[in-house]
Amino acid sequence: MTYPVNMDVKPIVSAHFDEATNTISYIVRDPSSTHCAIIDSVMDIDYAAGRITYDHADKLIEEIKSQGLTLDWIIETHVHADHLSAAPYIQDKLGGKIGVGEKIMVVQETFGKVFNEGTEFQRDGSQFDALFKDGDTYMVGNMQGFAMFTPGHTPACMVHVMGDAAFAGDTLFMPDGGSARADFPGGDAGELYDSIQKVLSLPDETRLFMCHDYGPNGRAIEWETTVAEQKANNIHVGGGKTREEFIKFRTERDAQLDMPKLIIPSLQVNMRAGEVPTDKDGNPMLKVPVNSL
Repeated sequence: MTYPVNMDVKPIVSAHFDEATNTISYIVRDPSSTHCAIIDSVMDIDYAAGRITYDHADKLIEEIKSQGLTLDWIIETHVHADHLSAAPYIQDKLGGKIGVGEKIMVVQETFGKVFNEGTEFQRDGSQFDALFKDGDTYMVGNMQGFAMFTPGHTPACMVHVMGDAAFAGDTLFMPDGGSARADFPGGDAGELYDSIQKVLSLPDETRLFMCHDYGPNGRAIEWETTVAEQKANNIHVGGGKTREEFIKFRTERDAQLDMPKLIIPSLQVNMRAGEVPTDKDGNPMLKVPVNSL
């Protein structure tokens, strides 16, 4: 696959860190127009209280409105297991199309069974406005973006590239953070290594933007690096580490990790493009599967 990389376009990127989930959402603006995209929005949840709010999403909306921007796309890099998407809420306020990788259907089929969803839950990705295939392009104003299929963390992961900026989702963390886990249903450490190598084949000066950061060893939160920095210094794949070394490390490490605190609500909401499921009377309702994850 040859991707349409254009390093001459330098989008304006605004990052918004969500402290509750260590997620970074992005507003990505076409430098030649007033059009923009949002990458990986967050809906706030107090899981213990069963209460959903929109403070984080409202900050994105306010920035876009205050700058007079037009929102073309609300993009999910994958079905997140650690935060809930605010895509429908943002779309209702600002418009734009909600897009995700076409392998969302694999995720929907897998977790449709885990959550005992009935036949009314469509497993065809129809909750989203666009399902991206590897290499698909789209426009944000005059700026072309494209999707890279990067499975391994989940079967539906995509890295989105606009000009000289790539939004890595959970495929990579900052160099001192390494990589994301590969032990969720449909994950695969070998595939993750291959996907990371695909991302690292982009030009060295490509700006890479992370979806999460946890401030390893107490450092301040960061979210921007470059392909060159990752190739040289990433603690899991940098410096020429082999596929076999990575698989061994990743498999052993994943066996020690706890499940994300918000995995149960996140999967139910995110596989529906951010919509909260309802009971038979139309009331918002989440399920808790027992001994299934």
